[in-house]
Amino acid sequence: MGINEDVELLRRIPMFAKVEPAKLKLLAFTSERVTYDAGQELFHQGDTADAAYIIVDGDVEVLVDTPKGPLVVATLGRNEFIGEMGVLCDIPRTATNKAATRVTTLKISKELFFRMITDFPAMGIEVMRVLAHRLEQTTVQLREARLRASQ
Repeated sequence: MGINEDVELLRRIPMFAKVEPAKLKLLAFTSERVTYDAGQELFHQGDTADAAYIIVDGDVEVLVDTPKGPLVVATLGRNEFIGEMGVLCDIPRTATNKAATRVTTLKISKELFFRMITDFPAMGIEVMRVLAHRLEQTTVQLREARLRASQ
């Protein structure tokens, strides 16, 4: 996949949709394309958050540690943006993300992500919207996971 395909991929992510194409090209060029085999971890709960990822292809399981062992709370796929909460909040990873299938990602370093938000205030606003929506979804998923774990 070339830079133009990566730009189109980024454009489909809500928080990047309003960023001008030249800046998306820069983001695509400076991002790292990383492939994971099924079962391989992208990152582990508790790890330091050093990057965010866009899923280019494949499915990623989101797992949280419970007293009974890891629990899958979500499965995410193409065009999903993951790992941004740890990067933005400068907190350890809140969940383990593991490839359910062969997965290709665009890895965006913490520094690059912050530079994009600083340079494009509209992107910062969209990030807040996406995070608020994600927080709402995560709260529902955690509530459901706790109910399942207690049964």
